Amino acid sequence: MYHTSSEEDLRRLTLEIRLLENTAQALQSRINFVNAALTDLRLARMSLEGIEKEKKGAQLIVPIGGGSYIKVKLEDPNTVIAGIGAGVSIERTLPEAMESVKNRIEELEKMSSSLNQRLNEVFNRIAEGRSRLQRMAEELSSK
Repeated sequence: MYHTSSEEDLRRLTLEIRLLENTAQALQSRINFVNAALTDLRLARMSLEGIEKEKKGAQLIVPIGGGSYIKVKLEDPNTVIAGIGAGVSIERTLPEAMESVKNRIEELEKMSSSLNQRLNEVFNRIAEGRSRLQRMAEELSSK
C-alpha cells in the first residue's frame, strides 16, 4: 500500500504529540516530587523557627506521623541533627540548620520554576501540534 507524504506527515505529527505528552507527564511527576520536598522543607523551617523561640527544658509536642504526637522536653535548643542526604545526618547549630533549609528551599523553588516553565512550553507545543494535526486531517479528508 502506498502512503502519500501527507499521510506520513500526519503519522509523524501524531507520534511527536505522543512523545510531547509523555514528556509532559514526566515533567509533572518531577514537579510533584519537588513540591512535596518543598512542603517538607517549609514545615522544617517553621519547626526550626518555633524551636528558636524556646528555652532549654521547654515542653514540646512533636508530630511523629499519621496524626500522632509525642510530648518531649527540649534539651538543647541550639543544636539540631540535620539530614545532609543519602541517609546521613550531622549535628548543626540552629542557625546553621535554618540557613541550610533556607538554601535548599531556594534551590527547589528555582527548580520548580524551571520545570513549570518547561511544562508550559511542552503544553504549548502540544496545542500547536494538535492544531496542525486537525488542519492536516481536514485537508486529507477533503481530498
